[in-house]
Amino acid sequence: MSSTQIQSVSASAVAVDKMVFRKTDTQLGRTISVTPRNSTNKQLSYGRIRLNAQVSSVEFHNGHEETGFLCLSGEATVKVSGKNIAIEKYDTIYIPRGSAISVGTASAVDIAEFSAPVDGEYPLQVVRYADLEKDPGLKFSAGQGTGASRHLHMCCAKNVNAGRVVFGFTYSDPGNWTSWPPHEHAELLEEMYVYFNMPAPAFGLQLVYNNTEYPELIVPVREGDAVLMPSGYHPNVSIPGHRICFIWAMAAHREVVDRKFGVVNVQPGFDKGGSGLEKGASK
Repeated sequence: MSSTQIQSVSASAVAVDKMVFRKTDTQLGRTISVTPRNSTNKQLSYGRIRLNAQVSSVEFHNGHEETGFLCLSGEATVKVSGKNIAIEKYDTIYIPRGSAISVGTASAVDIAEFSAPVDGEYPLQVVRYADLEKDPGLKFSAGQGTGASRHLHMCCAKNVNAGRVVFGFTYSDPGNWTSWPPHEHAELLEEMYVYFNMPAPAFGLQLVYNNTEYPELIVPVREGDAVLMPSGYHPNVSIPGHRICFIWAMAAHREVVDRKFGVVNVQPGFDKGGSGLEKGASK
């Protein structure tokens, strides 16, 4: 193997190492798995808060970063700068920068945490899943009858006044593709997927590519895995008999200006019928 080939292989290994994070949901307490310091992300950080009778509370300060919580299971009370907020499955909280935060539970809870640095001040906001699921612009389905049937939930998007962070979750019908047709939005937003609610033996395949002949990434994904998309198209597919389920989390490069969901470039050749994201697109 030539020195050029060795350098190319090494560079690819480093890139993959900073794009794929396994088993991010296994630790009790508060664990931050992805930050701009250990990944390809430039803005977005991701962590997990898992509490039970063994570890029932955590406290921290978010400093210069805005923070979003998505409750994946269980119940908790979140205290933000003196205000108590009870949350349950699929509820969302947006927390302003400069906040003292504590989370506690009397049972068990699993919360996905996303954050990004901001200069602006945005208000504390709570999105109840019970309200979200009644809004056809925040919960909708796409791709019916095409092998790409999936169901989207806009937890912190056009419904939340924020600086950079955007997130929600999608699950497919068994054996179907999501993020289809393939699209990209790297000029506006960096993105990552966090897989959850995919009990074994379920798994999927995640692609990230700018050129289909030389994809940057083709990797199996399972519950607890996180995959970053610094650039390129990023479709994925579930195996037959099982669905794929993931949080999509993004951070705008330019605060507020680039915080736009659904503004995407669809891969040429697959761009005849729209992106499938129109119902959730930012105004």
